[in-house]
Amino acid sequence: MNAEIFGVIAMFLLMIVLAIPLGRYIGKVFNGEKTWPDAILNPLDKLFFKLAGVRPSQEMNWKQHLIALLTINLVWFLFSMFVLMNMGWLPLNPDGNPSMSADLAFNTSISFISNTNLQHYSGESGVSYMGQLVLMLFQFISAGAGMAACAAVFRAMKEKQTDGLGNFYNYFIKSCTRILLPISIVVAVILVFNGTPMTFKGKDQFISMQGDTVNVSRGPSAAMVAIKQVGTNGGGFFGVNSAHPLENPNYFTNIVENVCIVLIPIAMLFALGYILKRKRLAWMILAVMTAGFLLLLVPSIIQEMKGNPAVSKLGISQQLGSMEGKEVRFGSAASAFWGITTTCTSNGSVNAMHDSFTPLTGMFAMLGMMINSFYGGVGVGFLNFYIFIIIAVFISGLMVGRTPEFLGKKIEAKEMKIAAIIALLHPFVILVGTALSSYLYAHDPARFAGWLNNPGNHGFSEMLYEYTSSSANNGSGFEGLGDNTPWWNISCGIVMLLSRFLPIIGPLAIAGILAKKKYVPESAGTLKTDTGTFGIMVFAVIFIVAALSFFPALTLGPIAEFFGMK
Repeated sequence: MNAEIFGVIAMFLLMIVLAIPLGRYIGKVFNGEKTWPDAILNPLDKLFFKLAGVRPSQEMNWKQHLIALLTINLVWFLFSMFVLMNMGWLPLNPDGNPSMSADLAFNTSISFISNTNLQHYSGESGVSYMGQLVLMLFQFISAGAGMAACAAVFRAMKEKQTDGLGNFYNYFIKSCTRILLPISIVVAVILVFNGTPMTFKGKDQFISMQGDTVNVSRGPSAAMVAIKQVGTNGGGFFGVNSAHPLENPNYFTNIVENVCIVLIPIAMLFALGYILKRKRLAWMILAVMTAGFLLLLVPSIIQEMKGNPAVSKLGISQQLGSMEGKEVRFGSAASAFWGITTTCTSNGSVNAMHDSFTPLTGMFAMLGMMINSFYGGVGVGFLNFYIFIIIAVFISGLMVGRTPEFLGKKIEAKEMKIAAIIALLHPFVILVGTALSSYLYAHDPARFAGWLNNPGNHGFSEMLYEYTSSSANNGSGFEGLGDNTPWWNISCGIVMLLSRFLPIIGPLAIAGILAKKKYVPESAGTLKTDTGTFGIMVFAVIFIVAALSFFPALTLGPIAEFFGMK
């Protein structure tokens, strides 16, 4: 048990230690300063810009950033639909995997361009190698787009008064070539040397000790696993994701993959401090996020290491903790740690089956996605937190009777309305989707019987988790849910689409509007936003929004299930 806890602490500390220098490096990339890969990658960047007809030095306002973001995603969505619906006859399909139906291709395409990677199919049997390569490309594109949008917000926060927020394409390309690609290459090499396959050959065969012939799927897995973790994408090459021994061979690769989940989201905060030259603000945000993260993590580890009370009633010893749905290679503590890191970010990869977590751990995993701002995804994690900062500044200003100001800009009704809409969008789509699905299942259980293997409180949790994961652009699931149906494919696709782009549009619009306003120098009466007091205020706003929005639904699901096991 002590070794398991030591492993968890070591992983967490490693995340912070590596994120500090990486954040400074990211800050230099977004500032346009010289970095060590420039000599190698500048010619590649220039080639991309020349082929696309882009002038990277041309300033763009926030609306032009959004047009560029939405345009490239629309183009890649259409391309993805074509490939996924025609995999059966396209090349690089040695195992003869079939093409996707229109509704499944719709869900999968939106899932990967939105950085969600919700997979209503099993990777090794549901997608050809060409399909996997296209989806791997989207894992770079979606992560790079989120980082580019965040870089534009950083620029808006930095300038005293401007309409230009840098160039989206410049931020996007450099996020991919300078940040995501180098780290992914290092991680992929580590995985290859530890046994993760990287080949275009089809299934391999071997004779088991029982004398059975076993077909083992393989493919260009190491490259996809690397970017799925680094870019907080989470979409696995194999159906069971990082619980698969070829996707996550041992405890060392488990450490590497787990650290990668939170590495860039934390580093983006240090990049913010470097760009704005406000390190205290960055540390305040990190402290709030970390406090929330630990409040979800610690009880989850305790619950999983303590074991399942229903199993204990049967007189079965649980010395290793609750091991249902978990790998002995990793243990209960490391599985719980991965479960919370992957749901506090928009990663969604798994090294254990979340459907088998004890009820309260399942609730904490859902809360991480419901709050959706404790670290979050690459770039968009800060954008979600930025909304809560705006709300907290506005409320604080009302409390002390002063016009709310953030970084020298007055927060007025227009910005507050946008922030309120974006903050309420997340619970709205989750709860409406869950309510509709619950009604359909209860109204015609015979027709929709294939949806749930566990009707009752846990079945409700499965549906709530699916929409929570979709809205948080997370992609993990309570896999007792039969989700490859037109209803789930289309409804989750719509939720992913709304929940990806509106929360980017809102913060970018607020930042763009504030950037154009006249700068107001700080005075003795200015609200300090880099203090512990303001951090507590932001945390209180997050908690109140989450509590009021989600605890009634959680009461019907995991909380009721927990008390039902007593």
